Amino acid sequence: MEQTFFTAFVTLFLIVDPVGSIPALSAALKNVQPRRKNFVITRECFFALLILTLFAFFGQNFMAVLGLSKEALTIGGGLVLLIIALRMLFPSRAGIYGDIEDGEPYIFPIAIPMLAGPSALTTVMLMVSSDPSKIYTWIGAITLAMVSSALIIISGDAIQRLLGKKATVAFERLMGLILVVLAVQMFLSGIADYVHSL
Repeated sequence: MEQTFFTAFVTLFLIVDPVGSIPALSAALKNVQPRRKNFVITRECFFALLILTLFAFFGQNFMAVLGLSKEALTIGGGLVLLIIALRMLFPSRAGIYGDIEDGEPYIFPIAIPMLAGPSALTTVMLMVSSDPSKIYTWIGAITLAMVSSALIIISGDAIQRLLGKKATVAFERLMGLILVVLAVQMFLSGIADYVHSL
């Protein structure tokens, strides 16, 4: 599946799912003082952007050290993405990412794993491995996805009031359904690449 700036941005945005994650994000921020919320959200989005950017630049070296092939990463990434998508479609009481501890979040759980989770990290490495010459295109897509997510998260309370809880949940299910299709396509592409490499 050939990646472009637009498809890379859309894929990352769907994986991060800032609108569908508003209830979980609100829970993670419940103990943060109102005057600090925007600062905390901006800081966490910056950390997520930094982590994803590091994976974009050094993901290939990381794969080489561990002896991972592009095909294995594609298949594994598809499986991880599928699990996240299924959790979005059929959430447990603990939520998509599990229980959230009390206190002001610092890197966990907002930056990791809500924003820069396993599926987002894998997707970034796959984008870069598919065409390393477009590294700055991928960085641009990552940055746009994080900036868009930050703006939505900052507006989370207003969005939740506007849409209502049912509409927010429905949007999360829609995101999950789209991600299932993307995950299956990623998985099939990995298998096809592996068969051709034999």
